[in-house]
Amino acid sequence: MTDSTTTAARQEPAPGTFVPGTGPAVHAPGRTFGGPRAAWLLAAVVVLALLAGASLAIGARGLPLATVWQALTAFDPANGDHAVVHARIPRTVLGLLAGGALGLAGAAMQGVARNPLADPGILGVNAGAALAVVTGIYVFGVGSLSGYIWFAFVGAAAAAVVVYLIASLGRDGATPVKLALAGAALNAGLYSLMNVILVSSQDTLDRFRFWQVGGIAGRDWSVVLSGLPFLAAGALIVLLTGRILNSLALGDDIARGLGQRVGLARAVTALGIVLLCGSATALAGPVAFVGLVIPHAVRFLTGPDYRWILPFSLVLAPALLLGADIIGRVVLLPGEVPAGIMTALVGAPVFVWLIRRGKGAGL
Repeated sequence: MTDSTTTAARQEPAPGTFVPGTGPAVHAPGRTFGGPRAAWLLAAVVVLALLAGASLAIGARGLPLATVWQALTAFDPANGDHAVVHARIPRTVLGLLAGGALGLAGAAMQGVARNPLADPGILGVNAGAALAVVTGIYVFGVGSLSGYIWFAFVGAAAAAVVVYLIASLGRDGATPVKLALAGAALNAGLYSLMNVILVSSQDTLDRFRFWQVGGIAGRDWSVVLSGLPFLAAGALIVLLTGRILNSLALGDDIARGLGQRVGLARAVTALGIVLLCGSATALAGPVAFVGLVIPHAVRFLTGPDYRWILPFSLVLAPALLLGADIIGRVVLLPGEVPAGIMTALVGAPVFVWLIRRGKGAGL
């Protein structure tokens, strides 16, 4: 064997390693898909479990964890404390589902749009859901949360489809810039239409503003179960798009060169985003900052690999939502501050800190 052949063999990268400039990051087994990241993910799951327990125990009527455990394992209908715990279960489950959906959707949305400030608003999801709910209240007299769900979901899905179709016009298809511009334009138009209805009907405004602030209080099992199929379908789609998002992060031209069908990949991922955002917004209202802050935060632990960003977002986003909801229950006793307000109050300074500190936490 010649010296040149030996040198070439010595420089040949091992299977599974990442060579800069050759495609999306493909991590060697044992380096990135294990070790510290897996440990951090396990720690995040433990934190989420503790917050779920705290959500059952903390409120206007505080309960010890021993009572919570007893209520879950040996429920006594005659025990008032046990009844309180069971009344908080749907709220906690909704926090887990809506938070996980917003975290996944936010991470995937930032990957699809290649925009670090992407959130449900960039595809017009919140505006579409809000206008549909207002229309349902004003035209059809809908007054229950279970009725809001279907209007909000349809409105969110329709708005996202319209944004994607508008951005797809032209030679280059749905580029990140066109998606952002189409979403911003549709947001402005839909919110203007919504305000026209609200200023003309005080009754509609009174009903709508309870849902608009966002929160997980006052929901029951009928509300949670009605959105569960859509949440499950959206989560399955998005969790399977990690490699797709890694390719799209390199740019459309490189993704095409790697064999990726960019239009189809973006459409499939957008479908999952619509299912998640539409369902979460319908169930909990337009909760802000969860889908924006969490993907930024997890990149400090995961780097730019979406195969890790997505599961971390799935776990840490409901932790943020439950934490905000717990704080909202006790900060102004005997009243409550809705979780949608608390996530903004908690998330805004954290997001500013992340932006100022995280020069390397890019897409």
